[in-house]
Amino acid sequence: MTLESADKPNGPATGGRTEAGSLRVLELIQSLGLLSVILLCGIALTVATPVFLTTLNITNLLFAATIIAVVAIGQAFVILVAGIDLSVGAVLALSSVLCVGLNMHYDVPVAVSVLAALAVGALIGLVNGLAVTALRVPALIATLAMMSVVRGAAYLYSGGQNLAPVPDIFVDIQMTRLFGIPVVILFTLLLALAAHILLTRTTFGRSIYATGGNPVAARLAGIPTARVVVAAYVISGFMAALGGLMITARLEAGAATAGVGMELTVISAVVIGGISLFGGEGKIWGVLLGVLLLGLVQNAVNLLRVPPNWDYIVSGLVIAIAAALDVYRRRYVEAGLVRRTQRKGR
Repeated sequence: MTLESADKPNGPATGGRTEAGSLRVLELIQSLGLLSVILLCGIALTVATPVFLTTLNITNLLFAATIIAVVAIGQAFVILVAGIDLSVGAVLALSSVLCVGLNMHYDVPVAVSVLAALAVGALIGLVNGLAVTALRVPALIATLAMMSVVRGAAYLYSGGQNLAPVPDIFVDIQMTRLFGIPVVILFTLLLALAAHILLTRTTFGRSIYATGGNPVAARLAGIPTARVVVAAYVISGFMAALGGLMITARLEAGAATAGVGMELTVISAVVIGGISLFGGEGKIWGVLLGVLLLGLVQNAVNLLRVPPNWDYIVSGLVIAIAAALDVYRRRYVEAGLVRRTQRKGR
């Protein structure tokens, strides 16, 4: 039997059944993707420790993932336009100390302090975007420089110390629950829903995908690609500042050391979640799954009492495996489904 005859729908029964079965498996992987990896990890942890599936642990797992998720949503916009933002961790820290410091040292009302912190985050994103589009500085260099500048500003403003106490409203929000669920989890899901609608149901969202997928074609189609890129960086800065307010409530202090190394975690979550580093491809819900997988790994490390020195190694291996599975799914699974569609069309 030749390879050509095996590819035909009317080939031998055994080969046809084998191929059909393989393609059904590929379709299942295509449909479930990262979710299947998360479910398998969850099952393994349930068997390994009875603590994992308790309500308290699941709530803590989701609660801990909220800050990463909020910053990752902003980062997703930048990566969708084929950019990258390494300054998000530093922006988070500056937002944290700025909000608390304005209220503590200058008696600025809490609402004004919050708006000022968010505005500074958006302004930093604007500067990043203009550096990339107007000055043509590579995104990696522009945001790396901004990361250093902003982190230094956070240390200078706070004197290198935590600023406390925080306004009572931060503690209240941290403790508030709705239907037994921490309100910050529901807030994060609402942000994700808003981002999803913005990307999939608006002209701006379509411009984001078009700019990241093929900027030349997007410009020829009349899309102001430079403005779209700048807007993506502004969103990233704003969301990082929002994450800074959330971590202030979590720590009950403004901390210049907050978010150190977060940019790598956030980028990993976004890429694992299916956002292409080349731009123009991916969904917000996939980003949430990427965040959940990283949170699951950290939770497993804590529950299984993995020695601290192994923490980064375990996390790195899981990230590498998940990324490899995603590459396999994209390169081979989708190719198999395309071949099947073409055969059906003959």
